[in-house]
Amino acid sequence: MGKKIKKEVEPPPKDVFDPLMIESKKAATVVLMLRSPEEEILAKACEAIYKFALKGEENKATLLELGAVEPLTKLLTHEDKIVRRNATMIFGILASNNDVKKLLRELDVMNSVIAQLAPEEEVVIHEFASLCLANMSAEYTSKVQIFEHGGLEPLIRLLSSPDPDVKKNSMECIYNLVQDFQCRTTLQELNAIPPILELLKSEYPVIQLLALKTLGVITNDKESRTMLRDNQGLDHLIKILETKELNDLHIEALAVIANCLEDMDTMVQIQQTGGLKKLLSFAENSTIPDIQKNAAKAITKAAYDPENRKLFHEQEVEKCLVALLGSENDGTKIAASQAISAMCENSGSKDFFNNQGIPQLIQLLKSDNEEVREAAALALANLTTCNPANANAAAEADGIDPLINVLSSKRDGAIANAATVLTNMAMQEPLRLNIQNHDIMHAIISPLRSANTVVQSKAALAVAATACDVEARTELRNSGGLEPLVELLRSKNDEVRKHASWAVMVCAGDELTANELCRLGALDILEEVNLSGTRRNKFSEAAYNKLLNNNLSLKYSQTGYLSSSNIINDGFYDYGRINPGTKLLPLKELCLQEPSDLRAVLLINSKSDVSPPSSMEDKSDVGYGRSISSSSSLRRSSKEKTKKNSYHFSAGFGSPIEDKSEPASGRNTVVSKSATKEKGWRKGRGKKEEEKVKEEEEVMVVPKFVGEGSSDKEWCPPSDPDFSMYVYEVTKSILPITNIKEQIEVLAKYVAEKMGGKITKEKIPDFSWELHISELKFQLKSNVIPIGHVKKGIFYHRALLFKALADRIGIGCSLVRGEYGRAWNEVMLQNESRKGVIGGLPAPEVYVVDLMFHPGGLMKLRSREADLYRFL
Repeated sequence: MGKKIKKEVEPPPKDVFDPLMIESKKAATVVLMLRSPEEEILAKACEAIYKFALKGEENKATLLELGAVEPLTKLLTHEDKIVRRNATMIFGILASNNDVKKLLRELDVMNSVIAQLAPEEEVVIHEFASLCLANMSAEYTSKVQIFEHGGLEPLIRLLSSPDPDVKKNSMECIYNLVQDFQCRTTLQELNAIPPILELLKSEYPVIQLLALKTLGVITNDKESRTMLRDNQGLDHLIKILETKELNDLHIEALAVIANCLEDMDTMVQIQQTGGLKKLLSFAENSTIPDIQKNAAKAITKAAYDPENRKLFHEQEVEKCLVALLGSENDGTKIAASQAISAMCENSGSKDFFNNQGIPQLIQLLKSDNEEVREAAALALANLTTCNPANANAAAEADGIDPLINVLSSKRDGAIANAATVLTNMAMQEPLRLNIQNHDIMHAIISPLRSANTVVQSKAALAVAATACDVEARTELRNSGGLEPLVELLRSKNDEVRKHASWAVMVCAGDELTANELCRLGALDILEEVNLSGTRRNKFSEAAYNKLLNNNLSLKYSQTGYLSSSNIINDGFYDYGRINPGTKLLPLKELCLQEPSDLRAVLLINSKSDVSPPSSMEDKSDVGYGRSISSSSSLRRSSKEKTKKNSYHFSAGFGSPIEDKSEPASGRNTVVSKSATKEKGWRKGRGKKEEEKVKEEEEVMVVPKFVGEGSSDKEWCPPSDPDFSMYVYEVTKSILPITNIKEQIEVLAKYVAEKMGGKITKEKIPDFSWELHISELKFQLKSNVIPIGHVKKGIFYHRALLFKALADRIGIGCSLVRGEYGRAWNEVMLQNESRKGVIGGLPAPEVYVVDLMFHPGGLMKLRSREADLYRFL
């Protein structure tokens, strides 16, 4: 046998690298390995990076700094399944880092991640790809990218995945996506409601919760609510509410139901299946505050629909809401109050809350929580609007005091609501008086000064409702409430300006308040507002006219018209026509001016500082020797006559029977020049008395200061003893006449006699009344001439005197200014030949009184322009 020869081992090829086992403890080294061409190294590197990233946020940031993200994005599309899977797992973890999200958006990897959701991919890849998308979808830009790359459809498909993590991640991503309206629309097209409803049966609460939250968002759209109803989604939701073990889902389930109840069809369905009663019972009996709160919110949402309110009322939802008002949780009280506010649109519900609900709401007004007070005030505002019974119930529940306290709240909504309730209550006089006794006028000032336009508007409206008598207006005036009210007239808000104008109109009901309003500039502001085509309103015009009615001198100068209800009192003066926006100087300033060639200012003033001895009163033979200065007593008798004869449509005409026997002792009297002398001579007065009388005469004629040089004495307008005599004479001679027409005719002749008598049209140029007026100006050293001094007067002198005297004896007439010195009086009389439609009474017609050509004549006014041209 031959010798065995040992076989030699062949050396390795020179071009092959010997295997090298590397153990790295540095993340940077592993990151460098991500660029390796070997699948095994890539897989192991990805696995190591995945484990490193799982350990915390700091490691994720480190990987980002080491530049691991960019090479990893390329591995998402690697041919090797293991490499691709591991890279996807890394991105599922890394995408929770905000800086990584930002970089991924810049690298535009969304398409690669969505590709991992393909059905043929492993469940693990589905899990981490969906996790990556869920993390990315928390930001708006990523949502857009996911939607644009078609990520919604594969996500919906994965809702049916057998893996709960895939379901959870997909559902979370869909929840984030549907916050956008466009995504919700696409979700409906992809029929996503059924698989989402199926997730409500999941054994994992987090998946159920995400599904409910998603349904809560998408059911804001009507189409989704319809799909939910068609897929028996309400049954699933009611079952969740009925299952005590699922109480952690009740709040979200209620939110979905709240959306669904907005649809009438859904409401009918849930009512027919008994679900509505279960819902109300569940809300009332639950011990979890958030559940009660959400149930009340669901009712609130649904109650905005009229038909829903009707169904709720049939199910006695009011009882449930009243029970919720007694909750210890403030959030529940607020939600219940808001639900009551919504249900108030139903009249039956309003009536129910009259006895149950209003007392509880009044108690909530005393809460320390401002939001609770605001919600309770809102409910009370809606309950008392157009419902006097509820307004009474609020007062009976001692609600006035807490409501007024709410006016000082820190929340504008609470203040506005409380002001609304008080306004509603003030519609009834007994309640208004009660409110006034609680110092409402002082409490409303702070809301009037608010910067919130809603509060301003409601506060002004409250003033309009409560300042209906002199005492309330006086309190408002003394408390400084008129100033902020006047400021609101300047508001750019239409509602504020309207309500402020309304309040000013109410406050101008008495002279003192009206004067104070004018002093604060209300008249000027309203005039400016009314000149604007966009800012004026009917209330601003009415307020302006009401203020003008307390300043008849300005009204006549601006408008050229005084109605029969505009009673001329002492201190009235006719300055002549002024243009809108022009200031009318006060009487005192006009009196102190030197005479000029300007039109004479005609003054009405029957007051005088000189009175005859009491023994001179009630003397029937005095004649021109005495005149009445107290216009108040005459106006009082005028008002009485007006009431007695209002059915005649005669604008204040009245019977004088009761005035015939009235003694003159109740009136202050003055002594005229001729009568004083005559009386003094007849009684044989001494020289000193005559001199005293002469001094009194001079004082009455010349404009004066009482106690000149003394700062505590007020200025008085020039006295007019002749006009005082006119008032006395017409009161004695014309007032007893019972026929209205005869009263007018006699008064017209009387006025004409005092102003120069009958004048024909041809002789008007020769009447020389201008010279007479100029002489009076020179004599009085003033442009202001008391009307009694005018002995030669034409149209506008006579018309003013007629109106002034007619007002003193209760004859209703208007004063109208025309062109070229024309003015006339219009009276309303019955035409006996025609019958009116009311009770067969004669129909009233307007006549113009002739004071010039045929004094006492009356012309029926048909066409003002044509008739007056012929008449005047």
